[in-house]
Amino acid sequence: MNNTDLQNRKVKVIARGQGNVYPVYVERAKNAEIWDVEGNRYIDFGTGIAVCNTGHSHPKVIDAVKNQIDKFSHTCVMVNPYESAVELAEKLIEIAPGGSDKKAIFVTTGAEAVENCVKIARAHTGRRGVIAFNGGFHGRTNLTMALTGKITPYKHLFGPFPGDIFHAPFPIESHGISVNDSLKAIANLFKVDISPTDVAAIIVEPVQGEGGFYSAPTEFLVALRKLCDEHGIVLIADEIQTGFGRTGKMFNMEYSNVEPDLITMAKGIAGGFPISAVVGKSEIMDAPLPGGLGGTYGGSPVACTAALAVLEVIEEENLVQRSNEIGAIFNEKLTLLKNQHPELISDVRNKGAMIAIELMTDGDIEQPNSALTQAIIANAAKYGLVLLACGFYGNVIRFLPALTASNEIVEEGLEQFTKLFKSLC
Repeated sequence: MNNTDLQNRKVKVIARGQGNVYPVYVERAKNAEIWDVEGNRYIDFGTGIAVCNTGHSHPKVIDAVKNQIDKFSHTCVMVNPYESAVELAEKLIEIAPGGSDKKAIFVTTGAEAVENCVKIARAHTGRRGVIAFNGGFHGRTNLTMALTGKITPYKHLFGPFPGDIFHAPFPIESHGISVNDSLKAIANLFKVDISPTDVAAIIVEPVQGEGGFYSAPTEFLVALRKLCDEHGIVLIADEIQTGFGRTGKMFNMEYSNVEPDLITMAKGIAGGFPISAVVGKSEIMDAPLPGGLGGTYGGSPVACTAALAVLEVIEEENLVQRSNEIGAIFNEKLTLLKNQHPELISDVRNKGAMIAIELMTDGDIEQPNSALTQAIIANAAKYGLVLLACGFYGNVIRFLPALTASNEIVEEGLEQFTKLFKSLC
């Protein structure tokens, strides 16, 4: 069987809406490398969209999962719970930013975590409105699409969306949007669209994921915290892509010393096993009545066990610091490439191992070069790479390497990326 045959089979039976970036079918994966069904090797700079922070098939995670499956695979944590779920909640509460007493819930996907944050915030405040930001991404369910601040491909054809959702600009200094501009826009919402006394929550990514890997300035997060405290609004930090060591801290909010009221966790939480969580201040988390939160597969015992192993690996292998080391290597090599092509690369940015380059046309940052971005992605597999794009205009290449990747693998991948980039210039 080859990639072409499998892709032909796939398009016949899987809806086109669930497309795939690469017609490359995985046969096995280990740490930072993938091999396809034809035996071709790829360095994975996508990690399943920031999921395999501990690398593919980490032995400790695999052993933990195998041991759990030998015991039982499912009872539903809402029917007959198990120690692994309790222990995982204890550990997530311990590592979550801020010193407040906290509680947790488990669901299955990042979108479910976001939806449950909104439910919890509304139950706690008795209010209806939610404010999100332009360029933000929060999921593909109906409510989370409404929160997402980008139409194509996430919202196109899928309306109508729930009401009482409002958007404000996200501060991006390089694109002329200051912190003050964003705060003024929120103040304008309070005057024009919804009273602050009707707002249940403000949700923000401390580093926008699909939006282009732009970091929220500390000044902005501090101002949001103050605003929420002033008006009794719940502050939700969406750390689904930034969590579990990805940005050089266990969670990105640690950089600002701002404690959110609720925080979403998913992706890197369990090394590829589906689980997500909401962790937040106890008095807020306990607002919904018993039975109001949960789901059949939420807090799967297999995924809980995997997540506990992931946390051990992060600590034992010092992966939070390793994230910074990997980010420094990327920054150095990509900055060199930027200096060689200043007319094409407007910015190299990273928080730990959440790394991006932004592409422009003829040295003009206001002319996003989505064509070059698409060409890079389309040709990446020929150079033995798995890469992802993002950005409001689709002109950002994002790098999400495994935090367990060796320097040799990282440097080999960057060398291949340099060759790929120069071949298209």
